[in-house]
Amino acid sequence: MNDQLLAQASRIYQQVLPDIFRRRNVVACGLGYKISEGQTTSELSLIVSVTHKLPQDQLAPQDLVPKSVEGMVTDVVETGRIRAQIPENPKGRFRPAQPGVSIGHHDITAGTFGLLVHRNGTPFILSNNHVLADSNAAQIGDAIYQPGPADGGTAADRIATLAAFMPLDFGDNPSQCNVANTIAAGLNFLARMTGSGHRLQAVQQTAGVNMMDAALAQPDAADLVMPTILGIGLPTGVGGIELGQPVQKMGRTTGLTQGYVTQISVTVNVDYAGRTARFTDQVLTSSMSSPGDSGSGILDMERRVVGLLFAGSTSVTIFTPIQRILERFNVQLAM
Repeated sequence: MNDQLLAQASRIYQQVLPDIFRRRNVVACGLGYKISEGQTTSELSLIVSVTHKLPQDQLAPQDLVPKSVEGMVTDVVETGRIRAQIPENPKGRFRPAQPGVSIGHHDITAGTFGLLVHRNGTPFILSNNHVLADSNAAQIGDAIYQPGPADGGTAADRIATLAAFMPLDFGDNPSQCNVANTIAAGLNFLARMTGSGHRLQAVQQTAGVNMMDAALAQPDAADLVMPTILGIGLPTGVGGIELGQPVQKMGRTTGLTQGYVTQISVTVNVDYAGRTARFTDQVLTSSMSSPGDSGSGILDMERRVVGLLFAGSTSVTIFTPIQRILERFNVQLAM
Protein backbone atom coordinates (compact mmCIF):
# COMPACT_ATOMS: atom_id res chain seq x y z
CA MET A 1 0.00 0.00 0.00
CA ASN A 2 1.18 3.55 -0.76
CA ASP A 3 2.42 5.08 2.52
CA GLN A 4 1.33 8.58 1.49
CA LEU A 5 -2.19 7.36 0.67
CA LEU A 6 -2.43 5.55 4.01
CA ALA A 7 -1.21 8.64 5.89
CA GLN A 8 -3.83 10.80 4.16
CA ALA A 9 -6.56 8.25 4.90
CA SER A 10 -5.48 8.12 8.55
CA ARG A 11 -5.81 11.91 8.86
CA ILE A 12 -9.33 11.83 7.42
CA TYR A 13 -10.21 8.92 9.70
CA GLN A 14 -9.18 10.84 12.81
CA GLN A 15 -11.19 13.89 11.72
CA VAL A 16 -14.47 12.10 11.02
CA LEU A 17 -14.37 9.41 13.74
CA PRO A 18 -16.39 11.31 16.40
CA ASP A 19 -19.16 12.05 13.88
CA ILE A 20 -19.28 8.43 12.67
CA PHE A 21 -19.82 7.08 16.20
CA ARG A 22 -22.76 9.44 16.76
CA ARG A 23 -24.73 7.49 14.16
CA ARG A 24 -27.21 4.77 15.09
CA ASN A 25 -26.00 1.15 15.26
CA VAL A 26 -22.32 1.97 14.61
CA VAL A 27 -20.00 -0.34 16.57
CA ALA A 28 -16.65 0.05 14.78
CA CYS A 29 -14.79 2.13 12.22
CA GLY A 30 -11.46 1.46 10.56
CA LEU A 31 -9.45 1.54 7.37
CA GLY A 32 -9.73 -1.35 4.92
CA TYR A 33 -10.31 -2.35 1.32
CA LYS A 34 -13.82 -1.78 0.00
CA ILE A 35 -15.89 -4.89 -0.77
CA SER A 36 -17.96 -4.72 -3.95
CA GLU A 37 -20.36 -7.49 -5.01
CA GLY A 38 -18.76 -9.84 -2.50
CA GLN A 39 -15.21 -9.23 -3.77
CA THR A 40 -12.45 -7.35 -1.98
CA THR A 41 -11.21 -4.47 -4.14
CA SER A 42 -7.93 -2.54 -3.97
CA GLU A 43 -9.74 0.70 -3.02
CA LEU A 44 -8.82 1.92 0.45
CA SER A 45 -11.96 3.02 2.24
CA LEU A 46 -13.39 4.02 5.59
CA ILE A 47 -15.20 0.89 6.77
CA VAL A 48 -18.10 1.52 9.14
CA SER A 49 -19.35 -1.55 11.01
CA VAL A 50 -22.99 -1.58 12.19
CA THR A 51 -24.99 -4.03 14.29
CA HIS A 52 -27.39 -4.48 11.38
CA LYS A 53 -28.12 -2.74 8.10
CA LEU A 54 -31.43 -0.95 7.70
CA PRO A 55 -33.19 0.44 4.61
CA GLN A 56 -32.50 4.12 4.08
CA ASP A 57 -36.12 5.07 4.78
CA GLN A 58 -35.86 3.54 8.26
CA LEU A 59 -32.94 5.76 9.28
CA ALA A 60 -33.00 9.39 10.33
CA PRO A 61 -30.85 11.66 8.11
CA GLN A 62 -28.30 12.11 10.89
CA ASP A 63 -27.84 8.32 11.09
CA LEU A 64 -27.07 7.73 7.42
CA VAL A 65 -23.43 7.02 6.59
CA PRO A 66 -22.50 9.15 3.56
CA LYS A 67 -21.09 7.51 0.43
CA SER A 68 -17.85 9.39 1.05
CA VAL A 69 -16.33 11.70 3.66
CA GLU A 70 -13.66 14.29 2.89
CA GLY A 71 -13.19 12.63 -0.50
CA MET A 72 -12.73 9.16 0.96
CA VAL A 73 -15.12 6.35 0.01
CA THR A 74 -17.03 4.62 2.83
CA ASP A 75 -18.19 1.03 3.09
CA VAL A 76 -20.90 -0.03 5.55
CA VAL A 77 -20.68 -3.64 6.74
CA GLU A 78 -22.96 -5.57 9.08
CA THR A 79 -21.07 -7.27 11.92
CA GLY A 80 -23.67 -7.66 14.66
CA ARG A 81 -23.00 -6.52 18.22
CA ILE A 82 -19.35 -7.06 19.14
CA ARG A 83 -18.90 -8.75 22.49
CA ALA A 84 -16.04 -9.91 24.68
CA GLN A 85 -15.92 -13.60 23.82
CA ILE A 86 -17.14 -15.38 26.91
CA PRO A 87 -17.13 -19.17 26.63
CA GLU A 88 -19.64 -21.89 25.81
CA ASN A 89 -18.01 -25.25 25.05
CA PRO A 90 -15.93 -27.32 27.48
CA LYS A 91 -12.26 -28.29 26.97
CA GLY A 92 -9.85 -30.50 28.87
CA ARG A 93 -7.04 -30.42 31.39
CA PHE A 94 -3.45 -30.11 30.10
CA ARG A 95 -0.22 -30.63 32.02
CA PRO A 96 1.94 -29.00 31.04
CA ALA A 97 -0.59 -26.43 29.91
CA GLN A 98 0.08 -24.70 26.62
CA PRO A 99 -1.32 -21.78 24.62
CA GLY A 100 -4.63 -22.55 22.94
CA VAL A 101 -6.29 -24.40 25.84
CA SER A 102 -9.01 -23.53 28.35
CA ILE A 103 -8.06 -21.29 31.27
CA GLY A 104 -9.71 -18.76 33.56
CA HIS A 105 -9.93 -16.87 36.82
CA HIS A 106 -11.74 -18.92 39.46
CA ASP A 107 -14.81 -16.63 39.29
CA ILE A 108 -15.34 -16.65 35.50
CA THR A 109 -16.40 -19.32 33.02
CA ALA A 110 -13.39 -19.91 30.75
CA GLY A 111 -11.23 -18.35 28.07
CA THR A 112 -8.04 -19.20 26.24
CA PHE A 113 -4.41 -19.41 27.37
CA GLY A 114 -3.00 -17.06 24.73
CA LEU A 115 0.78 -17.09 24.86
CA LEU A 116 3.64 -17.87 27.19
CA VAL A 117 5.86 -14.86 27.87
CA HIS A 118 8.68 -14.19 30.30
CA ARG A 119 10.41 -11.41 32.20
CA ASN A 120 13.97 -11.96 33.40
CA GLY A 121 13.49 -15.70 33.06
CA THR A 122 10.19 -15.81 34.98
CA PRO A 123 7.34 -17.30 32.86
CA PHE A 124 3.88 -15.75 32.67
CA ILE A 125 0.62 -16.81 31.03
CA LEU A 126 -0.74 -14.04 28.79
CA SER A 127 -4.48 -13.77 28.15
CA ASN A 128 -7.23 -11.16 28.51
CA ASN A 129 -8.22 -9.11 31.55
CA HIS A 130 -11.74 -10.54 31.28
CA VAL A 131 -10.29 -14.08 31.28
CA LEU A 132 -7.66 -13.82 34.02
CA ALA A 133 -8.82 -10.78 36.01
CA ASP A 134 -12.63 -11.07 35.75
CA SER A 135 -13.04 -7.68 34.02
CA ASN A 136 -11.28 -5.73 36.82
CA ALA A 137 -13.09 -7.59 39.64
CA ALA A 138 -10.12 -9.79 40.59
CA GLN A 139 -7.29 -9.21 43.04
CA ILE A 140 -3.60 -9.82 42.40
CA GLY A 141 -2.83 -13.31 43.71
CA ASP A 142 -6.23 -14.78 42.81
CA ALA A 143 -6.24 -18.40 41.65
CA ILE A 144 -6.24 -19.25 37.92
CA TYR A 145 -7.66 -22.64 36.88
CA GLN A 146 -6.79 -24.82 33.89
CA PRO A 147 -9.23 -25.80 32.56
CA GLY A 148 -11.47 -22.84 33.36
CA PRO A 149 -14.42 -23.32 35.73
CA ALA A 150 -16.92 -23.75 32.87
CA ASP A 151 -14.88 -26.72 31.67
CA GLY A 152 -14.83 -28.43 35.05
CA GLY A 153 -11.88 -26.60 36.58
CA THR A 154 -11.80 -26.50 40.40
CA ALA A 155 -9.34 -25.54 43.10
CA ALA A 156 -7.56 -28.82 42.37
CA ASP A 157 -6.85 -27.49 38.86
CA ARG A 158 -5.15 -24.30 40.01
CA ILE A 159 -2.17 -23.66 37.75
CA ALA A 160 -1.25 -20.01 38.41
CA THR A 161 -2.11 -16.79 40.21
CA LEU A 162 -3.04 -13.42 38.76
CA ALA A 163 0.12 -11.31 38.49
CA ALA A 164 -0.89 -8.14 36.59
CA PHE A 165 -3.63 -6.71 34.42
CA MET A 166 -4.42 -3.61 32.42
CA PRO A 167 -7.66 -2.22 33.92
CA LEU A 168 -10.62 -1.89 31.55
CA ASP A 169 -11.95 1.68 31.41
CA PHE A 170 -15.73 1.80 31.08
CA GLY A 171 -15.90 5.58 31.40
CA ASP A 172 -16.27 5.67 35.18
CA ASN A 173 -14.41 4.39 38.23
CA PRO A 174 -15.28 4.32 41.94
CA SER A 175 -14.74 7.81 43.33
CA GLN A 176 -11.55 8.60 45.22
CA CYS A 177 -12.91 12.01 46.25
CA ASN A 178 -13.73 12.27 49.96
CA VAL A 179 -16.16 15.14 49.35
CA ALA A 180 -18.17 13.22 46.74
CA ASN A 181 -18.19 10.07 48.86
CA THR A 182 -19.35 12.00 51.94
CA ILE A 183 -22.19 13.66 50.02
CA ALA A 184 -23.29 10.29 48.59
CA ALA A 185 -23.22 8.72 52.06
CA GLY A 186 -25.34 11.55 53.46
CA LEU A 187 -27.93 11.25 50.70
CA ASN A 188 -28.06 7.47 51.16
CA PHE A 189 -28.71 8.00 54.88
CA LEU A 190 -31.66 10.24 54.03
CA ALA A 191 -32.91 7.63 51.56
CA ARG A 192 -32.84 4.94 54.26
CA MET A 193 -34.63 7.20 56.72
CA THR A 194 -37.42 7.82 54.22
CA GLY A 195 -37.75 4.13 53.37
CA SER A 196 -36.33 4.41 49.87
CA GLY A 197 -34.58 1.33 48.47
CA HIS A 198 -32.47 3.39 46.08
CA ARG A 199 -28.82 4.28 46.75
CA LEU A 200 -26.29 6.63 45.19
CA GLN A 201 -22.65 5.90 44.43
CA ALA A 202 -20.06 8.55 43.65
CA VAL A 203 -18.10 7.79 40.50
CA GLN A 204 -15.16 9.41 38.75
CA GLN A 205 -15.63 10.17 35.08
CA THR A 206 -12.73 8.78 33.03
CA ALA A 207 -11.62 8.95 29.41
CA GLY A 208 -13.33 5.62 28.66
CA VAL A 209 -10.76 4.69 26.01
CA ASN A 210 -8.80 1.42 26.03
CA MET A 211 -5.76 0.18 24.16
CA MET A 212 -5.90 -3.48 25.21
CA ASP A 213 -7.72 -6.19 27.18
CA ALA A 214 -4.78 -8.06 28.68
CA ALA A 215 -3.50 -9.71 31.86
CA LEU A 216 -0.69 -11.93 33.15
CA ALA A 217 -0.77 -14.94 35.47
CA GLN A 218 2.32 -16.45 37.07
CA PRO A 219 2.43 -20.27 36.98
CA ASP A 220 2.77 -22.02 40.34
CA ALA A 221 5.77 -23.85 38.88
CA ALA A 222 7.71 -23.34 35.64
CA ASP A 223 7.19 -26.94 34.50
CA LEU A 224 3.40 -26.55 34.57
CA VAL A 225 3.47 -24.61 31.28
CA MET A 226 5.12 -24.76 27.86
CA PRO A 227 5.33 -22.21 25.00
CA THR A 228 4.29 -24.49 22.11
CA ILE A 229 0.84 -23.48 20.84
CA LEU A 230 -1.55 -26.40 20.56
CA GLY A 231 -2.15 -27.25 16.90
CA ILE A 232 0.26 -24.57 15.62
CA GLY A 233 3.67 -25.12 17.15
CA LEU A 234 6.36 -22.93 18.67
CA PRO A 235 6.11 -19.22 17.79
CA THR A 236 8.97 -18.02 15.58
CA GLY A 237 8.92 -14.38 16.67
CA VAL A 238 6.85 -11.21 16.52
CA GLY A 239 5.44 -10.07 13.18
CA GLY A 240 3.87 -6.98 11.62
CA ILE A 241 0.30 -6.40 10.45
CA GLU A 242 -0.92 -5.60 6.94
CA LEU A 243 -4.33 -5.37 5.30
CA GLY A 244 -5.28 -8.63 3.64
CA GLN A 245 -2.73 -10.57 5.66
CA PRO A 246 -3.67 -14.23 6.42
CA VAL A 247 -3.66 -15.05 10.13
CA GLN A 248 -4.38 -18.04 12.36
CA LYS A 249 -5.20 -18.87 15.96
CA MET A 250 -5.81 -21.78 18.32
CA GLY A 251 -8.70 -21.12 20.67
CA ARG A 252 -10.50 -22.95 23.43
CA THR A 253 -13.84 -23.06 21.58
CA THR A 254 -13.27 -23.20 17.83
CA GLY A 255 -9.77 -24.70 17.84
CA LEU A 256 -7.45 -23.94 14.91
CA THR A 257 -8.96 -21.40 12.52
CA GLN A 258 -7.69 -19.02 9.87
CA GLY A 259 -8.80 -15.62 8.64
CA TYR A 260 -7.37 -12.45 7.16
CA VAL A 261 -6.93 -8.84 8.26
CA THR A 262 -9.79 -6.68 6.97
CA GLN A 263 -9.29 -3.40 8.90
CA ILE A 264 -6.53 -1.59 10.80
CA SER A 265 -6.57 1.49 13.05
CA VAL A 266 -10.00 0.42 14.30
CA THR A 267 -12.00 2.17 17.01
CA VAL A 268 -14.65 -0.17 18.38
CA ASN A 269 -17.26 -0.40 21.15
CA VAL A 270 -17.17 -3.77 22.90
CA ASP A 271 -20.02 -5.09 25.04
CA TYR A 272 -18.91 -6.66 28.35
CA ALA A 273 -22.10 -8.27 29.64
CA GLY A 274 -24.02 -5.01 29.44
CA ARG A 275 -21.16 -2.53 30.00
CA THR A 276 -19.51 -0.91 26.99
CA ALA A 277 -15.79 -0.22 26.64
CA ARG A 278 -14.35 1.66 23.68
CA PHE A 279 -11.04 0.49 22.21
CA THR A 280 -8.80 2.37 19.80
CA ASP A 281 -6.11 1.32 17.32
CA GLN A 282 -7.27 -2.29 17.08
CA VAL A 283 -7.30 -4.78 14.19
CA LEU A 284 -10.31 -6.55 12.64
CA THR A 285 -10.19 -9.85 10.80
CA SER A 286 -12.72 -11.99 9.04
CA SER A 287 -14.71 -14.30 11.32
CA MET A 288 -12.36 -16.81 12.97
CA SER A 289 -13.52 -17.12 16.60
CA SER A 290 -16.43 -17.71 18.97
CA PRO A 291 -17.12 -17.08 22.67
CA GLY A 292 -14.43 -18.76 24.76
CA ASP A 293 -11.66 -18.00 22.26
CA SER A 294 -10.87 -14.74 24.06
CA GLY A 295 -7.19 -14.55 24.93
CA SER A 296 -5.97 -16.52 21.92
CA GLY A 297 -2.70 -15.49 20.30
CA ILE A 298 -3.03 -14.38 16.66
CA LEU A 299 -0.18 -15.49 14.39
CA ASP A 300 0.72 -15.04 10.74
CA MET A 301 1.27 -18.10 8.59
CA GLU A 302 5.00 -18.15 9.44
CA ARG A 303 4.03 -18.57 13.12
CA ARG A 304 5.03 -15.01 14.03
CA VAL A 305 2.76 -13.60 16.73
CA VAL A 306 0.93 -10.45 15.63
CA GLY A 307 -1.81 -9.96 18.23
CA LEU A 308 -4.00 -11.03 21.13
CA LEU A 309 -7.68 -11.80 20.39
CA PHE A 310 -10.21 -10.32 22.82
CA ALA A 311 -13.60 -9.84 21.16
CA GLY A 312 -15.70 -10.46 18.09
CA SER A 313 -19.10 -11.14 16.60
CA THR A 314 -20.53 -13.71 14.23
CA SER A 315 -18.77 -11.98 11.34
CA VAL A 316 -15.59 -10.38 12.71
CA THR A 317 -12.76 -11.05 15.17
CA ILE A 318 -10.85 -8.29 16.97
CA PHE A 319 -7.30 -8.32 18.24
CA THR A 320 -4.73 -5.96 19.76
CA PRO A 321 -1.27 -5.72 18.17
CA ILE A 322 1.02 -7.86 20.32
CA GLN A 323 4.00 -5.50 20.53
CA ARG A 324 1.91 -2.97 22.46
CA ILE A 325 1.02 -5.61 25.05
CA LEU A 326 4.58 -6.91 25.39
CA GLU A 327 5.83 -3.37 26.00
CA ARG A 328 3.04 -2.58 28.49
CA PHE A 329 3.95 -5.56 30.69
CA ASN A 330 7.70 -5.44 29.94
CA VAL A 331 7.76 -9.07 28.84
CA GLN A 332 9.17 -11.04 25.91
CA LEU A 333 7.61 -13.82 23.90
CA ALA A 334 8.71 -17.30 24.99
CA MET A 335 10.00 -19.25 21.97
